[in-house]
Amino acid sequence: MSYASLFSLPNILTLINLLSGCLAVVFLFNYRLDLIVYCVLVSLVADFLDGFAARFTKTSSELGKQLDSLADVISFGLVPGAIVFHLLFRGYESDLTRYPIWEVYLLSTPGFLLTLFAALRLAKFNIDTRQSDGFIGLATPAATIFIVGLLYIFLNNSFGLTGLIYKKLFLYGITAVISFLMIAELPMFSFKFKSFGWKGNEVQYLFAATSLLLLMAFQFAAFSGIIILYVFASIILSLRPQIKK
Repeated sequence: MSYASLFSLPNILTLINLLSGCLAVVFLFNYRLDLIVYCVLVSLVADFLDGFAARFTKTSSELGKQLDSLADVISFGLVPGAIVFHLLFRGYESDLTRYPIWEVYLLSTPGFLLTLFAALRLAKFNIDTRQSDGFIGLATPAATIFIVGLLYIFLNNSFGLTGLIYKKLFLYGITAVISFLMIAELPMFSFKFKSFGWKGNEVQYLFAATSLLLLMAFQFAAFSGIIILYVFASIILSLRPQIKK
């Protein structure tokens, strides 16, 4: 395999995604939580562009597919898991004397269930031929966007919800729900536009416009709400044929 195929434009974009995910982990454990949002945004853009670049340059390959999944395990698997671990751990900081330190780490570890289920979802995606036009289960980037939204809400006390996010049972519940959704047999629409026209892309355009309005109103705090809206919209769309019958 030539160096040109190894360092093609799509692979370089995938590596940028991976590098940004690594930096997000570094910033997290150095308490620069404000920078994590931007690292995840870079990963999301790079993850979107690598597929576009592969189609545009006609350089799609099995190597690129495997590299993309490996990068996503870090950027959209390790990063959200580490964020929830960090939030759980911070929930004990004011009361560390009540627990042995090993117990604090043990009770914070469930955050990494997100990482484990993200790996399962990515492996499942690689061999699932049904997910060419849409997704089966919540995609790992969407799961990460939701968790980053929680982190932003926590940092800025948006909507007065910092106290709720500090609650361990809330974080355990969110972790369980997001982990399940990643491997659930639930059809979810993708953001791939079939063309630039309205017909056939109505859902994508409406969702994009709604998301933009929410972001303008609430900034990054809208991330979690956007993903909740996405999940419910996907459920309604999946039930629509049954409703018509």
